[in-house]
Amino acid sequence: MFRSVRPYLERAGIEEPVVCYQGAAVVEPGGGRFLLHEPIQLDLAREAIAAVAGEGFPINCYVDDELYVAEDTHWSRTYADFQNIPVTAVGPLLDWLTEPPTKLVAVGDPDELDALAAKLRARFAGRMYISKSLPYFLELASPLVSKGSGIAFVADLLGFSAAGTVAFGDGENDVELLDWAGYAVAVGDAHPALAARADWACPGPEVEGVAQVVEALLDSRA
Repeated sequence: MFRSVRPYLERAGIEEPVVCYQGAAVVEPGGGRFLLHEPIQLDLAREAIAAVAGEGFPINCYVDDELYVAEDTHWSRTYADFQNIPVTAVGPLLDWLTEPPTKLVAVGDPDELDALAAKLRARFAGRMYISKSLPYFLELASPLVSKGSGIAFVADLLGFSAAGTVAFGDGENDVELLDWAGYAVAVGDAHPALAARADWACPGPEVEGVAQVVEALLDSRA
């Protein structure tokens, strides 16, 4: 969510557009204007909500940079606290939802989410982007988006190339980002799918591995 990342942008003094929502949105930090927004089509979103609920999983629904759930539960609290954002319970989502959501997230046990992902990929093949971000979060988005498509939009906007881009990732949902970039770095204990794509690996956040790489690259160009 843009509202989740905004405090970090302000602390870092970043003014360039930021890719949010798994690539479904590119947002201008200052005013929060969406330069790109590719939500899930309403009928498709409603079908996905019904499918996830039918398997017994709670689901997060994102509309206008706000988080909505059917009911406030342990899972919604865990997610909201992790992201440091408010959450609004609205009752049955299918009764409430009237506009295309930016994305949906199924929340639950990691192994159970893996089984759910297999079912959803079979049902929505080619119609939705489905990938884990963190072990407890299964992301569902428009099939037109990924982190790779989001950074490609920013590259066209700001005038830089894939060949001149270094991308860092550690999760399954970083695959397209690393595929797009000219140089790919897997961070820490990265998802196995990234190892095959990465040009290099760096330590995790506990020792500021990404910062080490960025500083080394900048020093090499000095």
